Amino acid sequence: QVQLVESGGGLVQPGGSLRLSCAASGYTFSAYCMGWFRQAPGKERDWVAAIARDGSTHYADSVKGRFTIAQNNAKNTLYLQMNRLKPEDSAMYYCAAEPCDTRPSWYLIMTPPEYNMWGQGTRVTVSS
Repeated sequence: QVQLVESGGGLVQPGGSLRLSCAASGYTFSAYCMGWFRQAPGKERDWVAAIARDGSTHYADSVKGRFTIAQNNAKNTLYLQMNRLKPEDSAMYYCAAEPCDTRPSWYLIMTPPEYNMWGQGTRVTVSS
């Protein structure tokens, strides 16, 4: 059974840091494209960052230079390191996965409909 479980969210002051984790099970982690999304109350789910099978990464402009997506294939875990957090970063954060073994190794997915596997989310609140 494929499962994604996020953790690491919490309350942090502006300017602070958090590292989110997404533990994956039930599939060959390294064969998948993966991404992070976030959704604030009353808003649409927005793409935050994506990583390809070859390790290529891409970020939304709003987080570029502050967030880093990474994965550890040996641990089947995806990470999102978030630095210099702002109140507008407050949201529920979700990881997502989609098989990419038939795609080029550099292929990135940045839109929610292309992902078929989602975690339950972890809440991040940035407030003083």
